[in-house]
Amino acid sequence: MNSTAFGSYLRQIREAKNISLRELAKKIGISGAFLSDIELGRRFPSADKIELLAGEIGVPIEELQKYDFRDEADEIRKMMFSDPQAGMAFRTLKDKIQGGTSLDKIREHLDEDIK
Repeated sequence: MNSTAFGSYLRQIREAKNISLRELAKKIGISGAFLSDIELGRRFPSADKIELLAGEIGVPIEELQKYDFRDEADEIRKMMFSDPQAGMAFRTLKDKIQGGTSLDKIREHLDEDIK
C-alpha cells in the first residue's frame, strides 16, 4: 500500500527529471496554477490528464493510477449517507486522525479487530 499522495509523488518524479512545473503544465494543456494545486493536493487531474502526465514524466500510466483514490472516496461517501452507523464510524475515524492518532496505529487496530 502506498502512503504518498498523488501530488507529492508527481512532484517527486517531476523534480527528479528536472522538469519545471510550468513546462509540464504547458505540455499537458493546463495552467501552472492548476498543476501546482494538483501537487499540493488541492485538486486532482482527470483521467486523460493523468495519461498525459504519465507520458510526459516517463512513467507507466498504471503507476500514477495507483495514487488515484477517487473511486474509493465516492464509495465511502455513499456508505456514509446510506448507513448511519457507517457515517458515525467515518466521523469517529476523522476525529481520531484530526486528534493526532497515527494512521499506522489506526490501521493496526483495525487489522486486530478483523482477525
